[in-house]
Amino acid sequence: MSDAPATIDDKLAEFLHRQPVFFVATAPLSVDGFVNLSPKGLDSFRVLTPTRVAWADYVGSGIETVAHLKENGRIVMMFCAFEGPPQIIRLHGYGRVIDPVEPHFGEWIRLFPAHTGVRSVIVVDCSRVSKTCGFGVPLMDLRGHRSQLPEWCERKGAEGLATYQRENNATSLDGLPGISA
Repeated sequence: MSDAPATIDDKLAEFLHRQPVFFVATAPLSVDGFVNLSPKGLDSFRVLTPTRVAWADYVGSGIETVAHLKENGRIVMMFCAFEGPPQIIRLHGYGRVIDPVEPHFGEWIRLFPAHTGVRSVIVVDCSRVSKTCGFGVPLMDLRGHRSQLPEWCERKGAEGLATYQRENNATSLDGLPGISA
């Protein structure tokens, strides 16, 4: 069962915003490169227009999504209903990375709650929005959001996070450029 709306309407935007976790998949152009799939959470996702979405990208152990987007822009995002009626939404499109050094970064980051560990904002222009059944997705109850990432970022502080990123986020597993610092 597949239904492909052309855009994100208000009802779909509401569903997307309610999901406590979503997944993003990217890949480098090289056939020898690694396909990457990452979960995203916290209050990091926003629908901006019927064809544009964004999320706050937090410091992490890898930089694959950012590096792949900088190389080729291709991305798919997936949202699953873990409660209520079953459904899976996929947003296919092209993303770009807004780094903190860019002049308009401040305008983008204001869309999200303050978080010490933001390393970029990802903006995706959706070329395809698809809806599938989700009958195989389990029903699950959210017990809460994990506090470890915000707490770790606070303990590191701005200088510690900058050092961590230089050491761990400079290049992807494929050797592609990561952060712009």
